[in-house]
Amino acid sequence: MTTPTGTGTDSTHRPIWQRAALWTGGFVALLYGIEFADVVLPADLDAAGVEPRTGDGLWGILFAPILHADWAHLTANTVPALVLGFLVMLSGIGRGIAATAIIWLVGGIGTWLFAGSGENHIGASTLIFGWLTYLIVRGIFTRKAGQILLGVVVLFLYGGMLWGVLPSEPWISWQGHLFGALGGILAAWILSSAARATRRTTTVPPLR
Repeated sequence: MTTPTGTGTDSTHRPIWQRAALWTGGFVALLYGIEFADVVLPADLDAAGVEPRTGDGLWGILFAPILHADWAHLTANTVPALVLGFLVMLSGIGRGIAATAIIWLVGGIGTWLFAGSGENHIGASTLIFGWLTYLIVRGIFTRKAGQILLGVVVLFLYGGMLWGVLPSEPWISWQGHLFGALGGILAAWILSSAARATRRTTTVPPLR
């Protein structure tokens, strides 16, 4: 069955800001659902975080960003996740998901390789730091004025968070912050490849 163009209810017909809000809000709702399950179930879901250089800890690369130590941990991450996640998705859902996947993997693998032994790293802050650096540097790679301006605004509003990539309190995963931030820079570079290629073809004179 098909519907005439523009009259269907498919989510692709929604404005991009609505789709970005739905994806970001849905992800944060998932985080709250998982934390609720962690509270009411006898199983210790938080144990599925990144445990550096252990076999079981590899699963944490997949699960750590959706786990939180308690409600205070989750609520501290909620507003930055909603704001920065929305801004990342606003440039396109597919591109936003790709950036998030790169940040997710780089943050988890880096933490697994280099964090201290005997630790358990959890929390969406890995993604938050990645989204932050992605938004800040993306315009540098694409050289698009709008993205540069957005990066400046994000840096002004949230730049102070970047101190979190440095060692601090022992219960804060600064390694997750650091490698999440590096993942954001890598994601911005990878996903700007088309813009950089276009710029090269328009600036390099043809061979004669």
